[in-house]
Amino acid sequence: MQNQSIKMNRYMGMIFIMIPFLIQIPYTMLIVNFQYPDILRLPSGTILTEFQKGGSFLVWTWWFFGISGLPLLFGYLHLYQITKKNNPLLSLAAVMFGIVSLFFQLIGLLRWVFVVPILANLYSDPLSSDIVKDAVLVNFQTIHHLFGVLIGEHLGQLFTIFWMGMVSFMIWKDQVFPKWNAIFGMVSSLVYIFAQWELFAIVIPEVKEIPLAGLLGSLCWLLWMVSLGIQIIKKS
Repeated sequence: MQNQSIKMNRYMGMIFIMIPFLIQIPYTMLIVNFQYPDILRLPSGTILTEFQKGGSFLVWTWWFFGISGLPLLFGYLHLYQITKKNNPLLSLAAVMFGIVSLFFQLIGLLRWVFVVPILANLYSDPLSSDIVKDAVLVNFQTIHHLFGVLIGEHLGQLFTIFWMGMVSFMIWKDQVFPKWNAIFGMVSSLVYIFAQWELFAIVIPEVKEIPLAGLLGSLCWLLWMVSLGIQIIKKS
């Protein structure tokens, strides 16, 4: 029984270590082949045209980007088993936020797989009239803001931040892992939440985005997840 627990800790620890780096593979491919995320600041017509140029390779890259984070589901559940003894309700709330955040981000990313290609095809079709193209642009903007900005980026990241904060608090309170890991998680959550200002700036002109908040937040998240995985392995 003890050997099984040790093996499980090692497997789950490796998930926390490897998945953040695995996600960087499709992300880097999108930077190279699609100028992501800077391209999202360009007009909708330009985005659809560039997406169409990427072909099926780009669609598969988005699919891989979407599903690459799903193994974290098992890591979140394992962490729940570690923390639930002293904080059953808080631990349950944390794992719920973590799991829901994965699916929010999955929905946001998979719009590029099952929705955007149809719009890109219509927009790039030489037989499409100007009226059809205008309708495509309106639909793309609506879908982009609904599934991308609202569900994927805002709710997905916000629920991830809540999960990080609650897990870090339990680590600090019960000393499940070293306290520096908890402090690092809390600081990372704070930095990551500043990235949300960029989303509000889209709809509220008075709100100014905080430069590098998104980059620093995602980098802190990556390092914290890796450190968490190392501590889980050490716990075995």
